[in-house]
Amino acid sequence: MKKYLVLDVGGSAIKYAVMDAEKNIYERGKVPTPLDCLDSFVNSVESLYNTYSDVSGIAMSMPGRIDPNKGYCYTGGALVYIHDINMAELLSERCGVRVTIGNDAKCAANAELGFGSLRDIQDGAVVILGTAIGGALIKDHKVLSGCRFGAGEFSNIITDYHKPFNGDTSWYASNGINGLLLHIQEALETEENYTGEEIFEMANNGNEAVLKGLNQFCLETAVQIYNINQIFDCEKVAIGGGISAQPLLLELIKKNFDEIYNSCYASTLPPEIVVCEYRNDANLIGALYQHLN
Repeated sequence: MKKYLVLDVGGSAIKYAVMDAEKNIYERGKVPTPLDCLDSFVNSVESLYNTYSDVSGIAMSMPGRIDPNKGYCYTGGALVYIHDINMAELLSERCGVRVTIGNDAKCAANAELGFGSLRDIQDGAVVILGTAIGGALIKDHKVLSGCRFGAGEFSNIITDYHKPFNGDTSWYASNGINGLLLHIQEALETEENYTGEEIFEMANNGNEAVLKGLNQFCLETAVQIYNINQIFDCEKVAIGGGISAQPLLLELIKKNFDEIYNSCYASTLPPEIVVCEYRNDANLIGALYQHLN
């Protein structure tokens, strides 16, 4: 069976795996992401390929605005040296195999679309609650890129009409992981820092103040899911990110969504709100799915 080198490029590390078409992982690891220049990045990928040169191709997930059909990177997220370059073509020339590249959030959506919680739908959305808000829209059982490859970029949706329009008024500020902490700090009237695990431990143990802050966080998430559904008429909306492993999160999002939906005389039907089946390996699996399809 053919094997593929699959890469998940992040701001600090490149996770890699040697996989086959059935998602079996034969080897895996990670190397630091070069932050200095394009040549260092290309050399790192080439070095990984040379270690596993019997693979049939390279599938890559990375941040930025990317044309998945050509592997053209208009931007590279935190990798500021990546801009306006056909990265797939460059890497293919260096390594001698076919290379495909997709945006990281859209790769996570591909994992759910191909193998996970969205494999049975035509239209839907993925919302990744992480450092920011990763997003993707599904149309006709395909991840929707948009004519300029920016569809589903939910992070910068404006959530407050009364403040100055800067990052503080964007969805990622209130519902990224730092936004969760701010909600809890406000509820507890403290500046102490807590991890996601600590927050949910307190909530699951019945801490009323923490539950109040967490419920507000989930209410704001539910409002945006409601808005997305009004625009896109989703069969399902899948919630991802590390905190999506907490059952209480989904319970509170669904409770708040139902209250909003039942109060607003919505013309659309409600979506089924589910959690993503793939978390840590979602970008790897989605990049492989894109490569194979």
